Amino acid sequence: MDIKAKIEELVKKVTSDPQAKELFQKNPIQAVEKVLGVDLPDDQVKAIVDGVKAKLAGDKLAGAADALKGLLGK
Repeated sequence: MDIKAKIEELVKKVTSDPQAKELFQKNPIQAVEKVLGVDLPDDQVKAIVDGVKAKLAGDKLAGAADALKGLLGK
């Protein structure tokens, strides 16, 4: 299984679907299994959850940096 591809798939779903986002915030393991439609071993689910959290945090940081650039006129 390509975990990186699954992370990207889940990030896309979580950022575009409010219900998926709410489920991921409340129960990320259940969200992974529901969105991907598979029951995975715990280590793979944890890797995907950690990857999605990191990607979402990185996207927020990038957005904040872009907003600061806009405010500073750069």
